[in-house]
Amino acid sequence: MWYEILPGFAIMTVCLIIPGVATAQIHKFTNNGKEKRIARVPWQWYLMERDKRVSGTGRHSESKGLENIH
Repeated sequence: MWYEILPGFAIMTVCLIIPGVATAQIHKFTNNGKEKRIARVPWQWYLMERDKRVSGTGRHSESKGLENIH
C-alpha cells in the first residue's frame, strides 16, 4: 500500500535535516552564541574586519560596540 513508503521517507528526511541543524549549532557554538556572519559583498567584509579591529580580541563575534572605540 501507499503507506509502506512512510518509514523510508521519514528516515531519509531525518538524515537530510540532521547535517543542516548540526552545522547551524556548531557555528553558533563557535561564535559565542551568535549567528554566523556571511560577507557576500565587499562592504560586508569591510564591516567584519572593522568589528575585528574594534573588538580588541581579533574576533568579529566579540564586538562590544561603542565603548571600545577610543
